Amino acid sequence: MVKSKSLDYNKPTLRGKITVPGDKSVSHRSIMFGGIAKGRTTVSGFLLGDDCLNTIACFRKLGVQIELDGTNVVIESNGMATWLEPTDVLYTGNSGTTTRLMLGLLAGSNIHIVLNGDESIAKRPMKRVINPLREMGAKITGRMDGQFTPLAIQGTKLKAIDYKMPVASAQVKSAILLAGINAEGTTIIREKEVSRDHTERMLRQFGAEITTEDGIVSLQGGQQLTATHVAVPGDISSAAFFLVAGAVAKNSEIMLENVGLNPTRTGIIDVLQEMNAKMSIEIDDETAAEPTGTITVSTSELQGTTIGGDVIPRLIDEIPILALLATQANGQTVIKDAEELKVKETDRITAVVDELKKLGADIVATDDGMIINGPTPLTGSTIRTYGDHRIGMMGAVAALITEGAIELDDANCIAVSYPTFFEDVQAVSN
Repeated sequence: MVKSKSLDYNKPTLRGKITVPGDKSVSHRSIMFGGIAKGRTTVSGFLLGDDCLNTIACFRKLGVQIELDGTNVVIESNGMATWLEPTDVLYTGNSGTTTRLMLGLLAGSNIHIVLNGDESIAKRPMKRVINPLREMGAKITGRMDGQFTPLAIQGTKLKAIDYKMPVASAQVKSAILLAGINAEGTTIIREKEVSRDHTERMLRQFGAEITTEDGIVSLQGGQQLTATHVAVPGDISSAAFFLVAGAVAKNSEIMLENVGLNPTRTGIIDVLQEMNAKMSIEIDDETAAEPTGTITVSTSELQGTTIGGDVIPRLIDEIPILALLATQANGQTVIKDAEELKVKETDRITAVVDELKKLGADIVATDDGMIINGPTPLTGSTIRTYGDHRIGMMGAVAALITEGAIELDDANCIAVSYPTFFEDVQAVSN
């Protein structure tokens, strides 16, 4: 149910420690790989967001035994060959990751499946995934020849392809790799700009042989994965909202523990450092499948910068909150090469620009990003979230520095990735 929320924090000082929820990308994949592998997979730190719970629901319908105890998960599976053909549609909710990765997984199965999601998913393009899968022999049909959900997949035998990625997309890459597990031959993916590599890391963790070098990923088909333990790190995309809050709120210092520091995801850190944010990082374990650390950020005198090129795939989900940060930086910030924002939960370029303008930001949209001039004092207004969790959290962080209240038209959408967001804001507000 859509629920509006009024936020009037009266410009608080932010101080304290937070452990952000588990990484959404890793949580999704832990269920998927646990469902593929033979044996008993255990997961700790699982994200209890709506998207990830929908992934669990999908695999339960396939007959995979999954027990959930808080943020701990136990997955019992005998491998894909034993999956059941469900009588019901697999519902993916608002999750593009679930929808697109499941297409790759199911394409090489021996069952027939129908995938469907919510109204947002129904508008998001699927051809970018379906086209390479069809090259592998996948049998997928759907609205507008498979451009949109609902989608029907008839599992079949697949053949490996050598695929050059037209855009940097971890979801497309992952779908092809998941199909490649069951394909005949060696699947090769060539990236101009390396996208997040959680799938490659988890394949190795589950015992698969996969090579990555100079943007080329190779996976031999026919490998059987073995159950293991997955420790899900804190989600850096969720941490980003508090990193920005700590940098822009007055007299503030926030410590974020157990944050995932996968190098393909740390673009937000690079940009914050470039913008002169006061920040320190203490690494926990660089040798882990997903490295983690503690990040401390405090009130900063920020400088505008240009954000573009190969850093964009490493922070694509953080651009809404970086745009808010830029409104408080000295000088001009240019965000470019971010066309991918147009096909997220909403057109995030238009949404971010329109909503920040309501608060008084000096911001204009471009074809591939936005230009922001700062610093600009912001005032309260009603923020339309478009049902997009990252727009919702951007508005909530803005409420920490605005003169007057922010009204979110739909605060419930934030539960997709950060169910305890408002509790954590309250915990560090003084």
